[in-house]
Amino acid sequence: MCASIADYETATSFLGEWGRFQQRIFFFLCLSFIPNGLTALSAVFLVDTPAHRCLLPAHLNLSAAGLLPGVDVNLSTVPTEGCLDGWQFDHSVYTSTVVTEWNLVCNASWKKPFTSSIYFGGVLAGSFVSGQLSDRLFGRKIVMFGTIGLQVVTTLIQIFSSNWIMFVVLYFLLGVEQISNYLVAFVLGTEILGSWVRTLFSTAGVSLFFAVGYMLLPLLAFFMRDWRQLQVGFMLAGCLSLPLFWFIPESPRWLLSQGRIEEAEVIIQNAAKINNIEPPAVIFRPLKVRTEETKAHNIFDLLRSPNIRWLSVTMWNTMTISYYALSLNTANLHGNPFFNCFLSAVVELPAYSLSWLMFRWCSRRLSLCSLLFAGGLFIFIIQLVPAPITFEMMGKFFVSTVFAILYAYTAELYPTVLRTTAVGACSTASRIGSLFAPYFIYLRTYSVSLLYILVGSLTALTGLLSLLLPESFGMPLPDTISQMQSFPG
Repeated sequence: MCASIADYETATSFLGEWGRFQQRIFFFLCLSFIPNGLTALSAVFLVDTPAHRCLLPAHLNLSAAGLLPGVDVNLSTVPTEGCLDGWQFDHSVYTSTVVTEWNLVCNASWKKPFTSSIYFGGVLAGSFVSGQLSDRLFGRKIVMFGTIGLQVVTTLIQIFSSNWIMFVVLYFLLGVEQISNYLVAFVLGTEILGSWVRTLFSTAGVSLFFAVGYMLLPLLAFFMRDWRQLQVGFMLAGCLSLPLFWFIPESPRWLLSQGRIEEAEVIIQNAAKINNIEPPAVIFRPLKVRTEETKAHNIFDLLRSPNIRWLSVTMWNTMTISYYALSLNTANLHGNPFFNCFLSAVVELPAYSLSWLMFRWCSRRLSLCSLLFAGGLFIFIIQLVPAPITFEMMGKFFVSTVFAILYAYTAELYPTVLRTTAVGACSTASRIGSLFAPYFIYLRTYSVSLLYILVGSLTALTGLLSLLLPESFGMPLPDTISQMQSFPG
C-alpha cells in the first residue's frame, strides 16, 4: 500500500497558488541560480587570450641595439625559430588569465578550446549523474545542496592550481557540480509549485536570475582582472546559497513516488501553516496503485523509446551549440570584452520575459518553430552586414528565449518518477553540442563566416523539425510513464 501520486495537485489545491509558502520557495530557489550564471560562462574571461608576442632578450632586440630592420639588417637572411624565451602578454585588459599563466598560445593554443570543452564534459557527466542520484537515491534537496557545497570546495582548491592539468581536472568537476544543482533546483521548483507559478518559475524565474548572475560576471571580471581573484568571487557567491538549505523542503511529489507519505504530508502541513490555511486531516489517501507507480525507474526506461533520443539529440544539441557558441564568442567581437559580455547577458532579460509570456499563452510547437527559425535567420545573415554585433545579439535573444522554453517544455513532457532523469538525460545528450561549441568558435581562425553559416543553418532547420514534437500546452503534468504523450514525429 502506498499513496497514489496521480491526484497530487487535487490533494494540495487547498494551499492555493501564490501564498507565502509558494513565494518563499519561488524566491529562494531562484536565488540559487545566480551563482550558476556567474560560473557557467566563466571561460569567457578565465581562458581569454590577450595580445602577445615572443619575448626577446635585450641583446637580440635590434631596436635596443640601435639597428633598423630592413636597413641595417637584411631580415630575409635571418633564420626563424620558435619563441624559445617565452611570450610577452599585453596586461592592459587582464592581469592574468589561464592562457597567460601557462602560455596556452602558438603550439599550445589547442589547449584553450580544449579547456572549455573539458568543463562542458563535466556538465555532460553531471547531467547524467544528477538525475540518477536525485530520482533513485537521495531526492532533490540533498543532491542540490550537496553539489553546491562541493562546488564551493572545488573552486577553493582550483584557486591554488599549480599547473594546467590540475586546473582542467578541477574545471571538469566544477562542470559536474554546477549543472547538477541547476537541474535539480529546476525540477524541485517545478514539482513543488502549482501550475500557474510553475510556468513562471520554469521560464522567466529561473532564467532571469541566471541572467542576473551572467550580468554580474563581466562586472566581477572588470574589477578582478586576475583569474585567481575571479575564482574567489565565484566561491563566495556559492557560499551565499548554502544557508537556503534550511528554507527549501524536499519535493513532496518525489517523496510520494518513493512511498514516503508521512514525510510528504508534514511538508504540506507546514506549507498550510505558513499560508495560514487549515489543512485537511488526511491529505494523501493510501491507495492501491499500479505496479508502474511503485517500481524503481532509471534512464533505460526512457531510452527504450525514440522520444527522449529525438528530443535530446536534435533540439537540445542545437540549443547548446547556438547558445554557447554565441556566448563564448563575445570575447572575439569588436570593442571592450567586458561590455560585450554584459550586453550579451542583458539581451537575455527580455528574452526570458518573452519566454514566460509565450509559455503562458502559446502553443509549444509553434513557439519553438518561430523562435528557432528567426534566431537561425539572424545568425546566418551576420556575415552579410557591416555591423554584425546587432544581429549577433538578436540571434542570441531568440536562442535564449528557446533555451528557457525548452527546459520547461521537457519538464512538462516527462513524468514525476523520471522527471529529473529525463531533464538530465536531455541535458546530458545536449552536452555533445556544448563540447563542440568552442571549436565552432575556433573556425574563426580559418573563416569568420563559417561560425555563422553553420550555427544559423542548424538552428533554422531545427526550428522546422520542432513541428514534429507533441503539444503539451494546457495538459496536466504527468506523474507516471503511461500518462506521457506520444511523439507524433
